[in-house]
Amino acid sequence: MAMAEREFPNFTLRTGAAREGSRFTALIVSHPADGSFPSYFAVYENRSFRDEDSAAAAAEKALGLVMGVEEDGAPVFAEGETGFDDDRKAEPAIDEADEAEAE
Repeated sequence: MAMAEREFPNFTLRTGAAREGSRFTALIVSHPADGSFPSYFAVYENRSFRDEDSAAAAAEKALGLVMGVEEDGAPVFAEGETGFDDDRKAEPAIDEADEAEAE
């Protein structure tokens, strides 16, 4: 899967995925413009993915949410941002009135 990348002052951020046992972790890799060694940042650390493509897609989504980069290359996100849609309150699929009509 191709990596996504975004440019920020003094850094280029690229997405990636790393295997950890039988699961994958979504990563953002921060490459300093001065050519020094990159830093790796796991995103959605409380999540793991069954396949590399899913982890890479999550990393790409996270990269789109990056607001800036700290001096050490760490990506900056909005306060409380997770990037996962399941954090939003789900709407009920069927309300009681619909359920009564179905019977």
